[in-house]
Amino acid sequence: MMKEKVHVPPIKSQGIKTKLVPWIKRMMPQPYTGRWIEPFMGTGVVAFNVRPQAAIMADTNPHLIAFYKALQKGEITPDKVRAFLQKEGAALLKEGESHYYKIRERFNSHHHPLDFLFLNRACFNGMIRFNRKGGFNVPFCRKPHRYAKAYITKIVNQVAYVYALLQRYDYTFLCQDFTKTIAMAGPDDVIYCDPPYIGRHADYFNGWDEDKEVTLFRTLKEAEATFILSTWHHNDYRENPYIASLWGGFDIATCAHFYHIGGKENHRNPMVEALVTNGRFTPTQKENLVVHAGCKASYTSRNLKAAKNFVKLHPDEFMVIRGR
Repeated sequence: MMKEKVHVPPIKSQGIKTKLVPWIKRMMPQPYTGRWIEPFMGTGVVAFNVRPQAAIMADTNPHLIAFYKALQKGEITPDKVRAFLQKEGAALLKEGESHYYKIRERFNSHHHPLDFLFLNRACFNGMIRFNRKGGFNVPFCRKPHRYAKAYITKIVNQVAYVYALLQRYDYTFLCQDFTKTIAMAGPDDVIYCDPPYIGRHADYFNGWDEDKEVTLFRTLKEAEATFILSTWHHNDYRENPYIASLWGGFDIATCAHFYHIGGKENHRNPMVEALVTNGRFTPTQKENLVVHAGCKASYTSRNLKAAKNFVKLHPDEFMVIRGR
């Protein structure tokens, strides 16, 4: 079977869902004619691959919203990105990390979207992190040659893909709280939520705690739309307690996934990802969610030990956990 192509967006982040996009797409209700709504847009990788004709893309990080609004309006174009990165990349090569910090200071003063893109692709480990005053504070990746010709072309191609998408379809970008975004959804819409993972490190513009997790749960439970929620299920060291206490009443699908998070490779570990939905899996979706034909195990959300043993034996396979 041919591997599905996933388009990577120009803005990167730790925990980006690039490798999980095909799996998430299999969760979508069929037929699907409503709007795609993301209260936690992040990099936008899921929506930009689902390619809905209409979407509401929201986030509390104003710099993400500003970048994609500028792209949508034509204030940023692929040609402008190429010229900008060639100019600033040459200065970075000549001046070294001092130029990176010059751009960082300029961005924190004027918040230009192209400066944000430059920092995002030249900072340490692809992090998006801000201090309490709202200043971008991620250090340099220590690669003065970062913006080589091939790398600039790669970014320009990523920008070109999203640029064409935004000119063709009806996308609305909003900087607002997730509760306001979810309240905009109607019965025909699909809400995809990828909040910061509770109990784990998150380099998000705003933090995430138990109160927000509970608020998200209550808001989605009352929503008329179909929702799909990304969260973590467990890793080799601990379990996500909110799977049982909050989300266990819904259908949950899981898969083993490796995140490249952490400054050193020995700090980067596999994790079992969970997708929670209030929609019922159709028989076809159940088969599609299970990548390998032999993987047809079914568990309750409380049987975490069995799930952990399953993933150790079948690390590349998906399984469905029945929560209802």
